[in-house]
Amino acid sequence: MARYNGPACRLCRRETTKLFLKGTRCFTEKCAVERRGYAPGQHGVAQGGRGGSRKQSEYARQLREKQKVKRMYGLLEDQFRLYFQKAERQKGITGENLLLLLERRLDNMVYRMGFATSRAEARQLIRHGHFTVGSRKVNIPSYLVKAGQVVTVKERSRKVTRIVEALEQAERRGVPEWLEVSKDNFTAHVKVLPARAEITMPINEKLIVELYSK
Repeated sequence: MARYNGPACRLCRRETTKLFLKGTRCFTEKCAVERRGYAPGQHGVAQGGRGGSRKQSEYARQLREKQKVKRMYGLLEDQFRLYFQKAERQKGITGENLLLLLERRLDNMVYRMGFATSRAEARQLIRHGHFTVGSRKVNIPSYLVKAGQVVTVKERSRKVTRIVEALEQAERRGVPEWLEVSKDNFTAHVKVLPARAEITMPINEKLIVELYSK
């Protein structure tokens, strides 16, 4: 299955919520969800149109939630299923395990730390070798970061325009309390892994667990 290369804003409109796929644009009046808060295409519900109250089946709700989280973290179906299977094997609550695994991905961490304006941009920067984890160069976006590790922008990469601008814009969305970022040193320390309550995105992971448990 190929990765989606179409308009990112279309995905947000399909899920009728902000997935924060376009970086800074998502925080402005240009955000597609703010301007057109209905699904795209001829079956989308335009402002003042009919059909918005159509009741979804339980399966449809479960599927939409899975699609939303997949798109939010930029994963393909097979990748997402592997994370779910891994979460199932771990001790604890499967849905919470799943979200923690997704949050631990290096591309997500780089985005959360403010070194990139979106997860897609973070993936590209990581593949180009701009970061180290500890003293090790890591160019794999799916690398799972552990508590206590330090992510650093490499010395030669500290003048990269996208990274510098992302750090300047990070204050708008804020940095999670479980991370400690030093803008001057281009480093970020993972103090602890986040608890479920600290993952504040509108996700109902129970629906995903129900879907895969059928």
